[in-house]
Amino acid sequence: MTAFMMTYELITPSSASHGDVEDAGILYPSITLREALDELSSAKHVEANEWPVTCPRWVTGYRTYEDHQSGETGNLSLHFPEHLTPSTRRRIARLLGVQA
Repeated sequence: MTAFMMTYELITPSSASHGDVEDAGILYPSITLREALDELSSAKHVEANEWPVTCPRWVTGYRTYEDHQSGETGNLSLHFPEHLTPSTRRRIARLLGVQA
């Protein structure tokens, strides 16, 4: 993988009651960091796939989409290119608000 990739998951009240997601998949197979920052700007909380954050493979922005009428909630995950160094991965995570 040479570019960033963004995936999504959509959770409905029905799927949540079963401990699952309604829909999930790849939203953008190739996205720039700038575009990803814009997509994740509405996230209520962002966390890395690991703790402590030393070399994250992806970060997830929670509640990037909310429909109060239907109760649907969406989350977005930004997957890092494999060639990024651990320090670059940590810097991007901090830029997105991840607590290290």
